Amino acid sequence: MRLRTQLLIINLISLSVLLIALVYSYRQMLLTLEQTKWLTLFTMAAGAVSAVSYWLMTKPIIRSLIRLIRVTEQMAERQFLTSEIEETGPLELRQLARSFLNMSKRLQSSFEQLKQSERAHRELVANVSHDLRTPLSSIQSFVEALQDQVLKDPDTLHQYLSTIRSETKRLNVMIDDLFELSLLEAGQQTFTPIPSYLDQLLIEVLDSHALLLREKKLQLDVNVDSNLPRLPIMPHKIARVISNLLQNAIRYSPIGGTIQLEARLIQEKKEVEIRLRDQGDGIPEKERSRVFERFYRTDQSRNRESGGAGLGLAIARSLVELHHGTIGVRPPLDGRRGSEFWFRLPLQQPYKDDSKL
Repeated sequence: MRLRTQLLIINLISLSVLLIALVYSYRQMLLTLEQTKWLTLFTMAAGAVSAVSYWLMTKPIIRSLIRLIRVTEQMAERQFLTSEIEETGPLELRQLARSFLNMSKRLQSSFEQLKQSERAHRELVANVSHDLRTPLSSIQSFVEALQDQVLKDPDTLHQYLSTIRSETKRLNVMIDDLFELSLLEAGQQTFTPIPSYLDQLLIEVLDSHALLLREKKLQLDVNVDSNLPRLPIMPHKIARVISNLLQNAIRYSPIGGTIQLEARLIQEKKEVEIRLRDQGDGIPEKERSRVFERFYRTDQSRNRESGGAGLGLAIARSLVELHHGTIGVRPPLDGRRGSEFWFRLPLQQPYKDDSKL
């Protein structure tokens, strides 16, 4: 039964109760015949006015409800609202229409995020499969050659075994990176900062990359502010960030080039900025927002010589965000060739009140 019909039935029931009360009062001699006639006439007139008022006043309510029903059916088919709903009827229905519009926008945003997550998941599976298949195929081919016992030369045998070892190490590194990145993105990495000096950390990272720098004959220009304070950081995690960025700069720098590393205090923002500038080909503007994604590389051919598995920058971003910092890439401010990766760390970490947990 429709709402308008129910309201009219309720009105008729109320009118019938009044008429029955008048008849009962007349029979009990509480009212005269003349009084009963006039009261009955007034009751019928009031009932008619009430019925017409019900009919007219419920018309915009019914129209609004029908519109909301259609909107609900469209949303069930994932046809979300893109414009404002016509707000008519009582205040409560107008508020309900606004709530429907807000809900539609939130649902549309959620579905878009879900689609992006599904695309990212498919890309992740494809990229992981590709990067795992390459070393596994190499290992398999070398192992099959060893099983067939076709190798008689000790030097060739040693080379095959060395290749298997390096490919196995590469697999282990990739799996460890995936595991660490999964923990970071799931928020399961504990954050236990300790006051640390950044200059000492930089020295340790640079010493560990001295061999790579010499192999490509790269010069390293280091400039660190002398007044850097101690930072509340996890030293091994920030060392991982600097190492990943430095490896990226070494990989894409030309032989005999220069890498600039700077660390400076930004007093007005209460932050310390670390930046590394290389002399590579640079990153196109449209790709700068994606270089920190998992497995994303500017070389879409995924040539092994042009880069690693594509997890280093993603891990760096997650580690910096774990420290409540920011990270990014930009072209060199002086307009020269190359890319400039930077990240900022706060001088003080946000206070966490464990008593509310």
